[in-house]
Formats: sequence, C-alpha cells, structure tokens
Amino acid sequence: MARILIAEDEPDILLLVERRLARDGHEIVTADNGTDALRLALDERPDLLVVDWMMPGLSGVEVCAALRAHPDAGTTRVLMLTARAQESDLAAAYEAGVDEFVIKPFRPGELQQRVAELLDRA
Repeated sequence: MARILIAEDEPDILLLVERRLARDGHEIVTADNGTDALRLALDERPDLLVVDWMMPGLSGVEVCAALRAHPDAGTTRVLMLTARAQESDLAAAYEAGVDEFVIKPFRPGELQQRVAELLDRA
C-alpha cells in the first residue's frame, strides 16, 4: 500500500483520517502543523499528503507550494482538507499545486475514495 502523510491540527479529525486510511492498509505518518508537515514530506517522501488548509506554522497551501518547488518532492500527490470552498480559494490552492479537495465536513467514505483515486493516478 501507500505511505501517506496526514497534516491536520484538529486532533479528532487527525485521528479519524488516520484510522480510516490505516484500515485500508496504508502506512501513516502524521503532523499537527504545517512546518512539521513540510519537513516530514521532504524527509519521508510520502506517496500522498493529506493536508488541512489552516494550520499553525505554514498553511496547507504554503506546504503544497513548497513541495512543488522542491526538485525531489514535486511529484507527491496532495489532497487538501478544507472548509474553504469559495471558487477563489480553490483556484489559489490549485495554483499552488493541490491535486484534489475534500470539503469539510466530509464523509469518511468520500475521503477514502478520493485517496484511492489519487493513488491510482500516481
């Protein structure tokens, strides 16, 4: 299965996402802020980064942009979890390199489906 980095600052959501994706057999690494998420993404080279938009330190968009700019990590798939669903927000995130979104609140099955689709594209 895949190695997935989950970056989420809300403990309940982090635990939900972690358990759901681990149940599918994925290897999970977690971070609770954007700064640690970027460091782990560069060190661990996950197949997929599931990142919250609004976190302490770097935002999810900033993490994604930094990954896309890095020569060795630019191919990591990025799924953003966010409550921000305005077209301008989505456009800014896509411009930073986000591959897909899951809008909060979300159904765990929807998250699993999006993860599977992104991993299939990789």
